[in-house]
Amino acid sequence: MNLSRLPLAAAVAAGTVLLAAVPAFAHVTVQPGEAEKGGYSTIAFKVPNERDTASTVKLEVNLPTDHPLASVMPQPVPGWDVKVTKSKLDKPLEMHGEKIDEAVTKVTWTGGTIEPGTFQQFPLSVGPLPQDADQLVFKALQTYDNDEVVRWIEEPKEGGEEPESPAPVLALTEAGEGSHGHSHGGADDASGREHDASDRSGKTGDSEQVAADGSDTTARVLGVVGIVIGVAGVTFGVLAGRRRSA
Repeated sequence: MNLSRLPLAAAVAAGTVLLAAVPAFAHVTVQPGEAEKGGYSTIAFKVPNERDTASTVKLEVNLPTDHPLASVMPQPVPGWDVKVTKSKLDKPLEMHGEKIDEAVTKVTWTGGTIEPGTFQQFPLSVGPLPQDADQLVFKALQTYDNDEVVRWIEEPKEGGEEPESPAPVLALTEAGEGSHGHSHGGADDASGREHDASDRSGKTGDSEQVAADGSDTTARVLGVVGIVIGVAGVTFGVLAGRRRSA
């Protein structure tokens, strides 16, 4: 075996691994990757540009029809136009006591540009998230200005290899105690934390006051003891002087 070729072989192997790993970081994904069941959440579709000579000019996100979302609101993205498409539901949803017979099934962003080597995020406020599902799959289509369309529509299989063009997946977790059906702390939680902080602050202040009072008392006692010792010393000195004179 020619040992001089080992560094070259290692370099080639490392380069192959690196090239194979690059696509894994270039998928269209949903951020954050999880949200609580039954609540509302703000999610964003992160779209990187995978091409060196073309720019992304369109994104279509298809929302799941097996678990339709009653509320879908896009956040404006500077430089991009957004279109929300609604469809009739086979089974109406109930929200705040009202029947909803249509829901958003697709959101499309156009008019902007994602240049090579950059990415863009497209936020949505969605909810209420289903309580009878462990994930939501959002199939996305990414269009480039050279008319190429990348279809991020393959559903990942549990325990299987990652697809070549996986669809963005939002994992759904059980709602935490006291979360009030939201993916983040509500106003009640915040006021509770402020109340606890206030209580702790008050208790800390009382402790500091007690410590200060104790320190002040100790200082007074030490002062009195010092005066007594000083007087005793002076008296002893006077008496000693008289004995020597006698």
